[in-house]
Amino acid sequence: MAANNEQNKLGHKDLAHKSLLQSDELFQYILETSVFPREHKSLKELREMTEKHPRNLMATPADEGQFLSLLLKLINAKKTIEIGVYTGYSLLSTALAIPHDGKILAMDVSREYYELGLPIIQKAGVEHKIDFREGPALPLLDELLKDEKNKGSFDFVFVDADKNNYLNYHHRVIELVKVGGLIGYDNTLWGGSVVAPPDAPLMDYVKHYRGYILELNKYLADDSRIEICQLPVGDGITLCRRLV
Repeated sequence: MAANNEQNKLGHKDLAHKSLLQSDELFQYILETSVFPREHKSLKELREMTEKHPRNLMATPADEGQFLSLLLKLINAKKTIEIGVYTGYSLLSTALAIPHDGKILAMDVSREYYELGLPIIQKAGVEHKIDFREGPALPLLDELLKDEKNKGSFDFVFVDADKNNYLNYHHRVIELVKVGGLIGYDNTLWGGSVVAPPDAPLMDYVKHYRGYILELNKYLADDSRIEICQLPVGDGITLCRRLV
């Protein structure tokens, strides 16, 4: 009975349900028709390896990786930041999308997870684009901001890390991304819990971070320095274009 109660709670049950599409068949159609046939062989290898990991829910879904790749090419991104790496699906998507001399400053508290995907990244021939920094991102961002040359120098920032610090990240990366550049915040619909009633049964971690996501969404909607677009891709991604 307890297991059934847990299954009925709102949250991310498995990788196949990170999409907010109500139809599993429709989501599978999207994957099989337009995502998997175009997926780079190294991304496929990394995705299949990550699916076997016990914390695979942290992975970026393949459809979102495809979206990020196309977006980076559309804005001609060359210099990016990624906060939250895990095994590196979105990182590899970025590395494959930006030019040969492009650079990604990648931050994560765990080098262990990054190194799980590193052999695949190396085999793809894009490791030279990645500057991986282990540790909490906030001190690393503060260090970057001490150098005026870093301000307004990045084309794109992707944030998929500790949700309780999303607003703290925003206060910093808004200064690092260039005017006209983009910031992407992942999980901004948080399994659909953002519209759940107060008494809705939520998984513990969903309940814990829900307030931070709601706070972020409200702040971004009111931030006059950016224009935004919130998309129901994956678990929700909010794009912010810096205006000033």
